[in-house]
Amino acid sequence: MLSHIDETLVNALKEDLGSGDVTTAALIPEDHVSEALMIAKEDIVLAGLPFAERVFQLVDNSLKFRALIGEGSRVRKGSIIARIKGNTGSLLIAERTVLNILQRMSGIAGLTNEYIKAVRGLHVEITDTRKTAPGLRFFDKYAVRAGGGRNHRHGLYDGVLIKDNHIAAAGGVRKAVKLARLRAHHLLKIEVEVKNIPEVKEALSAGADIIMLDNMDVKLMKRAACIIREKNPDVLIEASGNMNLENIREVAETGVDLISVGALTHSAPAADLSLQIRSA
Repeated sequence: MLSHIDETLVNALKEDLGSGDVTTAALIPEDHVSEALMIAKEDIVLAGLPFAERVFQLVDNSLKFRALIGEGSRVRKGSIIARIKGNTGSLLIAERTVLNILQRMSGIAGLTNEYIKAVRGLHVEITDTRKTAPGLRFFDKYAVRAGGGRNHRHGLYDGVLIKDNHIAAAGGVRKAVKLARLRAHHLLKIEVEVKNIPEVKEALSAGADIIMLDNMDVKLMKRAACIIREKNPDVLIEASGNMNLENIREVAETGVDLISVGALTHSAPAADLSLQIRSA
């Protein structure tokens, strides 16, 4: 039975290959052998190398993959990341899927690292969200970690996050937290999204473990953080909503513990890499 990772990679290959690579079949002898160089065409933070290697294995397990740079490394433009030797047709079949994975993941890792650098020296962690490409959440969140970030919950199953629509349906913050305490198992933390000071106070009195300050301006966020610290210093404070590289440090200076940034996974530009094939 295929693992979730292999299943995703196999489906990506099938999407590209279809009934066969007609160009390679027409041009390249079946026994032709080459070496491929994976090259960074700009400065990047490398992420996804183990999955790239796995794609080559899935296409042709006789291909020899040798990584020259470690996962999560900062890579300079022009650096050779890996060498792959073997059947030329297999290299060409794997090429686009490998690059798509590496370019997306390295782009996410690089953007995450920019956010980490922007808050350097402050007691705050940068986290991702569930705003990931459908079917690629594992890969997107892996890339965030490779860039130095932290993962928020992976899905609806591994954390209670009471958002505005939950609050409206449940009849208020206090009722929502109470229901979560009654029905969620004891290992799950309860986080509540709030938009104003009355909701902050209600979440505190209801016993929330984490309070998310959603789309607040910096002044209101700072006030909310002070109220939470005075009432219960053990409560984690998360900031969320419209976070970017221009405002992230100012938000971090309000005293929050976590800042969740959807842009890490939904707006990261792809890193620029290439696979250059040379005759062996």
